Amino acid sequence: MNNVNDITPYLGQLLKFRHDMHANPELRYEEHRTADKVAAYLQALGLSVHRGLGKTGVVASIYGQGRSKDNPGRAIGIRADMDALPVAESTGAAYASCVPGKMHACGHDGHTTMLLGAATLMAQNPAFDGTVHLIFQPAEEGGAGAKAMMDDGLFKLFPCDAVFALHNWPSMPQGQMAVRVGPIMASTMRFEIRVRGKGGHAAMPHKTLDPIPVACAIVNQLQTLVSRGVDPLDCAVLTIGKIEAGTVENIIPDEAAIYGTVRTLKKSTQEYMTEGLKRISSHVAAAHLCEATYIHKPGYPNTTNTADEARFMGEVMAEMVGKDNAFPDIDPAMTAEDFGFMLEEVPGAYGWIGNGRNGQPGVGLHNPGYDFNDDNIELGSRFWDRLARRWFEQPR
Repeated sequence: MNNVNDITPYLGQLLKFRHDMHANPELRYEEHRTADKVAAYLQALGLSVHRGLGKTGVVASIYGQGRSKDNPGRAIGIRADMDALPVAESTGAAYASCVPGKMHACGHDGHTTMLLGAATLMAQNPAFDGTVHLIFQPAEEGGAGAKAMMDDGLFKLFPCDAVFALHNWPSMPQGQMAVRVGPIMASTMRFEIRVRGKGGHAAMPHKTLDPIPVACAIVNQLQTLVSRGVDPLDCAVLTIGKIEAGTVENIIPDEAAIYGTVRTLKKSTQEYMTEGLKRISSHVAAAHLCEATYIHKPGYPNTTNTADEARFMGEVMAEMVGKDNAFPDIDPAMTAEDFGFMLEEVPGAYGWIGNGRNGQPGVGLHNPGYDFNDDNIELGSRFWDRLARRWFEQPR
């Protein structure tokens, strides 16, 4: 393998970029300043930048020696997300968010910076036989930015033989990395169940069809979908996070609403859960002479790694951090990630890079006290550079 260039001379610049991005967080589809900064960095490397996919997405391509837009050879995509969260930061860092109620609580500022570091290395030494598409994606946090970029023609404009992504993982110490073949993150969907009864005076419940105890009965019965319907060796999480009903204490309302989420690792399990939500809510309501309407709100698909690409990513992880710190068969998580949309169209793999500190787990994602571990800027930049070069050395 060609010697990888030294990222050290660029770490100061990259650290400054990360801290500036952290201090100026932008929510999904609002990443205009961030996209400007990313595009300017890439253009300073001499790269041509394509903007506007998924509204605020940025894509740049690095062509290996002898390759061009008209003759790209084999191509891979590497994706980093850019959006922040509606969370009020409490880290107290010198570069803490300057925007009230918004912060980079999931480390997307770090993901973006790692990919820019890799772009720096690859642009200065494109000694590989192929093309690397750098995909800076908006709106991962609930906005399905991956799908938006794909709907705007991402893989038609920038065809990829494989696509890869990393997410920082606070439960793993910095210096460790992980991946797995198959589903590494769950699918997610949201739902709403509206229970319709007949309201009236609280002193005369016999003249009403009270939807509140019916909603409570539905919630209780929904728990059996997982405990008595899902294979114990499979995974599913059903959470009721919100119930709404009524206005004041002495009025029985006409309607109650139930809101929840479902997370699964298999598409068939999600289909079973969806059918069960409809069936149980409808029949329990009917047993109490009420009606229930199920409203389905699609979310993200499973993030399912293809075998060859996941094994390859695991090999590169072991090269970077050593076999004792690389985990090629990590347990999946029930969190969700819109990179799953990309993996439905293109083979690829999604892995984790440890974000703990001092050999210990760090503050969890989406927490006001969370911060990306800057030691990962070097590791992540070098990892992406090595993965790209190693990919093109493989016989295909």
